[in-house]
Amino acid sequence: MNVGVCKVRLRLPENHSLKGKRRVLSSITTRVKNNYNVSIAEVGDQDVWQSVTLGVVCVSNSARQASEILLKVVNFIRQSKFAIEMLDYEIEIVPSL
Repeated sequence: MNVGVCKVRLRLPENHSLKGKRRVLSSITTRVKNNYNVSIAEVGDQDVWQSVTLGVVCVSNSARQASEILLKVVNFIRQSKFAIEMLDYEIEIVPSL
């Protein structure tokens, strides 16, 4: 068993309220969950309305497959129709003991 962990930092340059941020995040997280069967949540910058840190996690039998799934999620977020900028992302694969 391998656990894939991804941290994604986004900027919402056209956002002007926490309510607007929540609307965008709700849409992104719902679409990612439905399309890729991963867990996703806002893990940082909760009080900043133009900055988002998302955590994405998946479990797989193969480290390669976990990495591929997380890269697909990153590309999906990057190519989304929302007015967001991806600042950076980190992927880490944790193998089972």
